[in-house]
Amino acid sequence: MEFVKNYLDIFIFGLLGLMSFVTLWLVIERYLFFARVKLTDYDHADTLNIALTSHLTTIASIGANAPYIGLLGTVMGILITFYDLGQGGDIDPATIMLGLALALKATAMGLVVAIPAILFYNALLRKVDVLTERWQRQQS
Repeated sequence: MEFVKNYLDIFIFGLLGLMSFVTLWLVIERYLFFARVKLTDYDHADTLNIALTSHLTTIASIGANAPYIGLLGTVMGILITFYDLGQGGDIDPATIMLGLALALKATAMGLVVAIPAILFYNALLRKVDVLTERWQRQQS
């Protein structure tokens, strides 16, 4: 249990940090692609759609799963708090509240990662719709 106690924050925040980095990297890549895309290079709607929606699934998956990673950190933090209480027999309310408050930071961080990811995903999806409509107008 000491191993989990010592490395829980590093693992959870490291994973959430990695998810944030990947999201930001993919969002920047998509915006740069959208700025440079030439709709005339595509002669079929499916080919255009594949090119425009590349990496959007990853962004959506990160947005959907980051809260669960944070929740895992919270559950493990609460488990550690109760384990420490059971081992030490100290039922000081301040100790309990401090352990629970520290555990909840993981959920907050998961939301900090998820909310922007979902917002970026929706914005990129809207851009895909706009570009697809522009392509269809050019075809007619």
